[in-house]
Amino acid sequence: MKPIWIVDDDQSIRFVLEKALLREQLPSRSFTNARDVLLALEEDDNPPQVLVSDIRMPGGSGLELLDKVKAKFPGLPVIIMTAYSDLDSAVSAFQGGAFEYMPKPFDLSKAVELIRRAVEESQREEVREELTVDTPEMLGQAPAMQDVFRAIGRLSQSNVTVMITGESGSGKELVARALHKHSPRANGPFVAINTAAIPKDLLESELFGHERGAFTGAQTMRRGRFEQADGGTLFLDEIGDMPFDLQTRLLRVLSDGHFYRVGGHSAVKTNVRVIAATHQNLEQRVKDGVFREDLFHRLNVIRLRLPALRERLEDIPMLTRHFLQQSARQLGVEPKRISDAALLWLGKFAFPGNVRQLENICHWLTVMAPAQVIEAKDLPPEVAVDEILIPASPASPASPAPVAPVAVPTAPVVHTAVAVEAATPHTPQAWEQGLIEEANALLATDRTDVWDVLTARFESCLIHSALAATRGRRIEAAQKLGIGRNTITRKIQELGLEEN
Repeated sequence: MKPIWIVDDDQSIRFVLEKALLREQLPSRSFTNARDVLLALEEDDNPPQVLVSDIRMPGGSGLELLDKVKAKFPGLPVIIMTAYSDLDSAVSAFQGGAFEYMPKPFDLSKAVELIRRAVEESQREEVREELTVDTPEMLGQAPAMQDVFRAIGRLSQSNVTVMITGESGSGKELVARALHKHSPRANGPFVAINTAAIPKDLLESELFGHERGAFTGAQTMRRGRFEQADGGTLFLDEIGDMPFDLQTRLLRVLSDGHFYRVGGHSAVKTNVRVIAATHQNLEQRVKDGVFREDLFHRLNVIRLRLPALRERLEDIPMLTRHFLQQSARQLGVEPKRISDAALLWLGKFAFPGNVRQLENICHWLTVMAPAQVIEAKDLPPEVAVDEILIPASPASPASPAPVAPVAVPTAPVVHTAVAVEAATPHTPQAWEQGLIEEANALLATDRTDVWDVLTARFESCLIHSALAATRGRRIEAAQKLGIGRNTITRKIQELGLEEN
């Protein structure tokens, strides 16, 4: 295993960390200044697994070292520590891409726990670097996505018309672009138009162009999307929303390759491959008389169904890391990392907005998450979990009773477009009835913190029980509770449960 490098001009800090890491069987190497670290990085073929650096040192600050290390090893977790805890230092550390910011004096067990977490992140980064050569145009390991990839491969040498179906936000345009890129028309233009986003009066001109003077404001001749896509691919998104009268014109150009610009008298010929997409049920729209049946059959030569994100939950970790990297590049900041616990919570979300919603969440996290590593508590409010934990009712608010709390799941949630399973009627048990009575008693007062009071008592009971079962071993207790090691430490501090 690669060593943890410690950089601090204080010999006592180096000694304490070295001994603590040795007890955890983590190799370490120490430096007294930033200059020696940079020299070692140039000469040593074995870079560190994690770098722990003080801020204020002779021969260069820790923040300067952070900048230089990140330029050479962008995936290396760097923990910044300092006795001068101030806002500017914290902000500078995180803006520079620090894994975490640790003020002195620090609790040794917490410091080791933080370093171990950084080691785990470093190892994940190494695996990802080995697996990632170039960012692919589409991502997905789920069987449903593999079916899509295989279909794109089979269509790679074809000019056949394709219909892509799938929910909004599932990535239909990405599939269309991939079909174009891997087709004989790859050197031609790819032109996309969302037929639902353009007013009916303008859509005809957008598709077919117009002659000068065709209508008020048409001061020059304009080529439409069919002409712009000549020799390439035209992607008609949300085709199910196209006005009925324009469907006739579209059918004609698909039939013989000829059309007229608005206000024109000469036929224009175009050589275009059409790929259409919709989130609607076109068969039903044909039955309803709002979509032409002959156009439907003309477009529906090959149909590709793109799965919703809830049908490919195993792809969420890969997509999340990709979107966090992408957002960081767009914003010009260091990419944030996401913990396994946070990914677990994301995997329980239904994602009604599909991949687009996940991309937006990652963009929000890049801007709003307070640390470089995103924890479950950092996720935005709309990311809910389909489970409710109901606390027991201790005898006294001041001293939580060591009762065994119970997790009561809600009715199972079926994430499909068909239905959500109804909740089974539930008869409260004795402890639940006690909770109800306690809640009613508090709600009858003027208090406005009932949720916080009962939640704190519930969490206290859980943590006391878990620590009793593990004889005070916090890491094992956290594993039994299904929470992170950092979470149980933070909760113990917040609830005042520190051991005397």
